[in-house]
Amino acid sequence: MVREIVKDVMVLMRKSETADKEDLQTARDLLDTLNANKEICVGLAANMIGVHKNIIAVQMGMVPVIMINPSIISHSKESYETEEGCLSLDGVRKTVRWKEIEVEYSDMFLKKHKNKYRDFTAEIIQHEIDHCKGIVI
Repeated sequence: MVREIVKDVMVLMRKSETADKEDLQTARDLLDTLNANKEICVGLAANMIGVHKNIIAVQMGMVPVIMINPSIISHSKESYETEEGCLSLDGVRKTVRWKEIEVEYSDMFLKKHKNKYRDFTAEIIQHEIDHCKGIVI
């Protein structure tokens, strides 16, 4: 189900909790909401649809990917300054992101994964993981 995007910064600043199999509907709602906004959005965190669980959806090329309980386990020394927008906020803001990250997460079947991501995909994932931590750019 497509959900309304939360714009209240106080709600967005609340840290999310560990997700489990009971939260798979939230993951499906995130995918639906990302797909409904794909012209203007490349990633969402569950708190952006009002659910404080560690779940993110990231558009990777043509394929949206759900990451349940994502965690950055390593990152490059190299970082860069960029400007990011957010569906929950107006305008763009400066931030610093690592060029490459390694992430552990579970998929929609609760199967564990560990993958490396670079450049724009890594930037999206970092932005959404920040949302889960209550960090608003």
